Amino acid sequence: MATTRSTCPYCGVGCGVLIDTDGAHITGVRGDPEHPANHGRLCTKGSTLHLTATPAVLQQARLLQPRWRAGRQGPGTPLAWDAALDQAATRLADIAQAHGPDALGFYVSGQLLTEDYYVFNKLAKGLLGTNNIDTNSRLCMSSAVAGYKATLGADAPPACYEDVDHADCLFIAGSNTAWAHPVLYRRIEQARAARPGQRMVVVDPRRTDTAEQADLHLAIQPGTDVMLFNGMLHLMLWEGWTDNAYIAAHTTGFDALKARVRDCTPAEVARVCGIAEADLLTATRWFAGRDADGQPTGGRTLSLYCQGLNQSSSGTDKNAALINLHLATGQIGRPGAGPFSLTGQPNAMGGREVGGLANLLSAHRDLANPDHRAEVAAFWGVPSVPATPGKTAVELFEAAADGAVRALWIACTNPAQSMPDQATVRRALERAEFVVVQEAFGTTATARYADLLLPATTWAEKTGTVTNSERRISRVRPALPAPGEARHDWVIATQLAQRLEARLRPGLPTLFPYDTANADAGAEAIWNEHRETTRGRDLDITGLSWATLDRHGPQQWPCPEPTSPAPAGQPVVGAARLYTDGVFPTSDGRARFAAVAWRPVAEPRSARYPFSLTTGRLRDQWHGMSRTGTLGRLFAHVPEPCVQVHPQDLERRRLHDGQLVQVRSARGSVVLPVQASTSVAPTQAFIAMHWGSEYLGGRSADGQPLAGVNALTPPAFCPGSKQPELKHTAVRIDPVDLPWGLWAMAWLPEAEVLRVREALAAHLADWAYAVCVPFASDTPLAEAGQARHGVLLRAADASAPPAAQLAAIEGLLGLRHAQALRYTDPAAGHHRALRLQAAPGALPTADAALDAFVLAGDTQAGPWLRGLLLSQAPAAPFGRHLLQARSAPPEGAAPPPRAAAVCSCLNVGADAITACLARSPGNDAERLAQLQQQLRCGTQCGSCVPELKRLVRSTAPAGAVSAALSL
Repeated sequence: MATTRSTCPYCGVGCGVLIDTDGAHITGVRGDPEHPANHGRLCTKGSTLHLTATPAVLQQARLLQPRWRAGRQGPGTPLAWDAALDQAATRLADIAQAHGPDALGFYVSGQLLTEDYYVFNKLAKGLLGTNNIDTNSRLCMSSAVAGYKATLGADAPPACYEDVDHADCLFIAGSNTAWAHPVLYRRIEQARAARPGQRMVVVDPRRTDTAEQADLHLAIQPGTDVMLFNGMLHLMLWEGWTDNAYIAAHTTGFDALKARVRDCTPAEVARVCGIAEADLLTATRWFAGRDADGQPTGGRTLSLYCQGLNQSSSGTDKNAALINLHLATGQIGRPGAGPFSLTGQPNAMGGREVGGLANLLSAHRDLANPDHRAEVAAFWGVPSVPATPGKTAVELFEAAADGAVRALWIACTNPAQSMPDQATVRRALERAEFVVVQEAFGTTATARYADLLLPATTWAEKTGTVTNSERRISRVRPALPAPGEARHDWVIATQLAQRLEARLRPGLPTLFPYDTANADAGAEAIWNEHRETTRGRDLDITGLSWATLDRHGPQQWPCPEPTSPAPAGQPVVGAARLYTDGVFPTSDGRARFAAVAWRPVAEPRSARYPFSLTTGRLRDQWHGMSRTGTLGRLFAHVPEPCVQVHPQDLERRRLHDGQLVQVRSARGSVVLPVQASTSVAPTQAFIAMHWGSEYLGGRSADGQPLAGVNALTPPAFCPGSKQPELKHTAVRIDPVDLPWGLWAMAWLPEAEVLRVREALAAHLADWAYAVCVPFASDTPLAEAGQARHGVLLRAADASAPPAAQLAAIEGLLGLRHAQALRYTDPAAGHHRALRLQAAPGALPTADAALDAFVLAGDTQAGPWLRGLLLSQAPAAPFGRHLLQARSAPPEGAAPPPRAAAVCSCLNVGADAITACLARSPGNDAERLAQLQQQLRCGTQCGSCVPELKRLVRSTAPAGAVSAALSL
C-alpha cells in the first residue's frame, strides 16, 4: 500500500490530493492537509476522483490503444504506436507542404500539464511554423488575461487565497463560487464566520447559491457589468471616495476615464442594469471602504470574478472596468485587497505561462512583439517564429469549416460539446481532411469525428506541474502506471515532433531532446527549459526547481533566483501578492486606467427571441462530463437537464413544470423539460453548460441531430480577448407536442453500466427529445464500494419508434427473457416491461425488488416506478399495479419517497432534510447544526452547505405553524 501526493484535475483552485493505492488499484483519495490551496478539503468532484479510475471505468470509458477510424466509422482499427505516429507525421507534413503550415491547427486544453503545453507550443510555433495553436482556456480565461494586461501591464493575478481572510468586503462578480470553486467558498464561509463584519456583494443575473449568502445581491441584467462598474466609479467621484494620492503616484489615464463615466449616473445605471439606486450606493460605499456617513474605514476589498465577466463579447472591458475600481480606491497590493480572477481549469494559468494561446509566446511574451519573437526563436534555436497571428478557438474552427484549415489536432478537450455555435464546429470536424483526437476517454462527442484516436494518460497517471489561480505551482505525481498503451501528452507530442524533424530539419540537432523513456526525467527537463524562458520576466521562476517543490511543497511565482545563497534549509518563497510597492510591469511603471464604455450584448432579446439565456455550472459536474459522467452518484443532485425559467413566464406561456419545450436561437434548438425557478428573473432562462450530445440528444424538425446546449450559443467574441459570448444567447421557448414517451431504468452490473449507457446513447438522435445518464444507489461515499449502479433513458417523440428499437433497448437492460413481466397494447402504442430481482432461472421471491423497467407510449407511471426502483423496496406487493398506467402507486403501498440528493457525499435528499428541519426549533444557525448532527449532511466536503442554509431559511421551524394558527 502507498500514498502519493498529487493535485486535483478539476477547477483552478488547485487542491492537493493524497491518492491511496494498493498495488495497481486506487483505494481512496483524500484532501492533502499540507497543501496551502485546500488544507485537506475536497469538493464532491474531488472526493470521488478515485471512483473515476476503477477497473470498470478503465475498461468501459478509457481509450487504451491507438485506433485508425477508416471513414470515421465505429471504434476503429487498433494500430501500433509507431504506425500511428508515422501516419500522423506523414499526413501533417503532406498537408503543410501542399497548403502551407497555416493549413494545420492545434486545439489543446487547460487540463494539460505545463510540460504538455510547452511541447505543443514549441511543436507548432517553433517546428511547424504556424501560430494556429489555441486552447479551451480561450473559452475560459482569455478576457481575464487581456484585462490584466490592459490595466496592470501583465497577466498576473495580484492577490492570493489568504486575502479572503483579510478582506472587509468580498465583491464577487459573475461567479457562482459556491458551485464553481467549492473549496475556496469553504474558506469564504470560514472567513465570514470568523469576521462577522465582513460584507459580501454578489453581482449576478441569477440568484445562485452564492448570491443567496450575500449581504447584497445585485441582480443586474445580463451583460451590463461595465455600466455597473462605471456607475460605481461615477458615485465614488461624486462622493469623493477615490484615493487621489494613489492615483497620482501610480496610475495614468484617469482623466479620460472620468470623462467616460460622467454620464453613468445612478439613475442611468439603475435603468440599464435593472437594480435599485440605493443598492448601487451601498455596493459602492462598501467597495470604497466607507461607513454609513461616507467616512473612510480603512476597509479592504477583494474582488473575485470568473466566467460571467469573461465569457462575453465585451469581456476585456468588463475585467478592465472592475480593475479600474481597485486602482481608483488604492485597493490593490495589500492584504485583503485586489482584483482576483478565478481560473476555471486546473492549469489555465500554466498554459498561459508557456504561451499556449495563439497570441502568446513563452513566459508571457507577446506574439505581436518582434523582439519577443526573436528572443524565443533564439532560445529554441530556430530561424524565426512566424509573425502571422494564429487563429483563436472560434476563428480556428470557422477556418476549418471554410476549408482553410485542413488538419486539426485536438488534445484533452471536447470542442464538439464545449465550443459555441456547434453547427459550425461540427461542420469543421466533418470537412477537415485529417482529424487527430488525443484523449484519455474515448466516449467524447469529438472522438466520433476523429480519423486517428491516440490514448493519453490522465489524473493519477501523469507527472509534471500545474499552476492554480493564485500563481501557485504544484507537482502532479503518478500513483499508477499508464493503462493499456496510453502515453503522456508531452511524450506523444515529442515523438510526433521528432518524426516531423526528419522531414523538415534533416541532419539538424533535435529541438525536442526530452527522454520519452523516462517520464520523470523527460518532464523535468521540459520544465527546466520553460523555467529558463522566464528569467527576468514578470513570472520569473528561476529560483524554483522540482527538488524545491518536492521538498517545500507548492510555491507561488514570481520566485527569481536569489542573488545570494539562502541559509541552509530555508525554503525559497515566492510572492504572495503583487504590486505591493505600487510599481507595475509597464513602460513607465504605472498602471493604466481603461476608459471603456458599456456595450449591449452581441445578441439582445427581441420579439422573435424574447428570452435571455445564460449558461453555467452544476455543483457536481465538470465541463463535458467525460470524467464525472462515469459516476452515477454525481447525477444525484441534478439527475437530468432542464431549462429554468421564472414561474411568471411559465404562467404567462401556459406551461407547467416538467413540460417539454423547444429552446431555439438563431443557430439551433434543443428540446428540454422546463422547470420553474425563482433563481432566474422574468424573461431570463438558464441551462447548465455540461449537457452535450453525449447525454442529451434529439433531432430538429429537418431531422438533423441536436448538439446540446451549445447548439444555441453564438460565435460572437470579444475583440480584445477573442473569448466567445457563451454566457448570453437570445432564445425563444415554445411548447412541443410529443405525445409518445419512453422511460427506461435498470440496475446493471458495474462492469456493464458505461458500456450499456454508450449503446443506449447511440439512439439519442432517433427521438425529438432524449437523455441518457447513469445513476447509483443511496450508498454514502464512504461506502461507495457497496453501491449499485444503473442507467436511465428518457425520450419523447410524435410517434412510436420501430418495434426493433424497443426490443434492442430491452435487450440492453436485461428485459428480453421469459421472467420479465410485460404488457402491450399495440392499438394504443403502449408497452411496458419490468424485471424483479431473481436468481437465474428462478421466480422472484415475495421480497424481490424492482430491477428494471421500460415504459413506452404512456409513461405516467414512471415517477413512482423510479422511486420504487431506487428505494430497492419490495415490489411484489404491488402485483398487477406494476403494469398499470397510473401516476401513483396503490394507496398504502407507496415506496419511500426519493428526492434529488442535496448532500452527494452521504446521499441525503431534500425530503429528508425538510422533514428534519420541520422538527427542529431554534434560530437558523441552531437548526443547521441540528440538521448536520442528525443527518450528517454538509459535514464531509461541505459543497451542499449553501443549499442547506437555503432550506433552513425556507422551512418553518418546529412550532411555527401551530403558533401562527393560534394567533
